[in-house]
Amino acid sequence: MSLERFCMDEKQKKQDELPGQETAKDKDAECRKLAEEAAKYKDQYIRLYAEFENARKRMERERQEFIKYANEGLIAEFLSILDNLERSVEAAQARHEDYEAFLKGVEMIMAQIHEMLKQNDVRPIEAKGLMFDPHRHEVLMQEETDGPEEGTVIEEFQKGYVLGDRVIRTSKVKVAKNKGKN
Repeated sequence: MSLERFCMDEKQKKQDELPGQETAKDKDAECRKLAEEAAKYKDQYIRLYAEFENARKRMERERQEFIKYANEGLIAEFLSILDNLERSVEAAQARHEDYEAFLKGVEMIMAQIHEMLKQNDVRPIEAKGLMFDPHRHEVLMQEETDGPEEGTVIEEFQKGYVLGDRVIRTSKVKVAKNKGKN
């Protein structure tokens, strides 16, 4: 039953009532007032809901854009390193006999990469001579030895790195194993 129909039914009931009670006119006015108030609240609800949906969609767009361009600074730094590497290769191709200059250029580029990693809180994982840590090292080989204690990293095949406190790549290592143990 609609609110207007309810108000009309109430109006008819009041006309049938005895004198001295609230008049139908009073009830009709009250009914209209309640209907207007309900319409006002419905309008507020619809506007708030639309505003909420717009804010949610805007936040999602901003989040997607942030994800898309989050590494922009890091990539820009790598592009300058790539430029230097390309220049070194071009110089080596043009002058085949100056290997010392080429080596010096490559060493400078490596230093630039290490500095960029350091600035972005990326550090190498220490491995050689330390006890094996399954959270930071990945065992590729074991070697029987009398020297270091069992489980000690004796060779590092590939460096591992951490970003802040998070391991982004484990170190690939060879660990010592006591002779005679299987």
